[in-house]
Amino acid sequence: MSNINLKEMATQVRRDIVRMVHKVQSGHPGGSLGCTDFLTALYFRLMERKPGFDMDGAGEDVFFLSNGHISPVFYSVLARCGYFPVAELGTFRHINSRLQGHPATHEHLPGVRIASGSLGQGLSVASGAAMAKRMNNDNHIVYSLHGDGELQEGQNWEAIMFAAHHKLDNLIATVDFNGQQIDGPTDKVMGLGSLRAKFEAFGWLVMDMDGNDMEDVLKVMGEAKVATGNGKPICVLMTTIMGKGVAFMEGTHEWHGIAPSDAQLSEALNLLPETTLGDY
Repeated sequence: MSNINLKEMATQVRRDIVRMVHKVQSGHPGGSLGCTDFLTALYFRLMERKPGFDMDGAGEDVFFLSNGHISPVFYSVLARCGYFPVAELGTFRHINSRLQGHPATHEHLPGVRIASGSLGQGLSVASGAAMAKRMNNDNHIVYSLHGDGELQEGQNWEAIMFAAHHKLDNLIATVDFNGQQIDGPTDKVMGLGSLRAKFEAFGWLVMDMDGNDMEDVLKVMGEAKVATGNGKPICVLMTTIMGKGVAFMEGTHEWHGIAPSDAQLSEALNLLPETTLGDY
């Protein structure tokens, strides 16, 4: 899919996000908008994926979303990649929809390999998948995405130790470093200190990336791919702006988990120009 205009696709995904959350008046737009550029680049350019969906992910790169509350961006990217019909985005958070508020495996939605939303578990799963690929002589990469506030959960640090101890150098874990969580700035809720120093102390290779600059995402994630196979798991600290692309949502935890009004949706869509890809 190298011929896809990634910036146009990211704009369309952002339009999908605000429309999905507005329609049902429920969901998490802030972090979804902040992570749009990363997930667009990952699925449309960086990952080696097979056509269709195989739950085992053998012989291809796989991705695990740990901060499952940003399901709107995940669902939009999966649909736009062809995992399921784009029109199904209109069922987001509806009763009996496959697109629940947090991704789940019970609905058998193509592209979703784990239930997520109970924060802190994704890195353990990703580490297990990375080890399984090694044992199966599968040289593909395991990617994961985590919130910075999510790292306040202790299970992450067990997984971080595990991955380094087992030299899982086919694992690239990205942290959405937006400095916000549901109750306020992370520094006020529970300060994280230097995540670089922490990951490095645990034996990881650490890279920094501007997650809202598509060129930098492609550059740094490309460097991360090249750095695999060198004996260390890789952490990419991805600086983003919560609510990126919708000015009145940007940079505040207040848009972590609320939906825009009719007037706010109209304003948001005016800030996100229509694309040739078309709304669902």
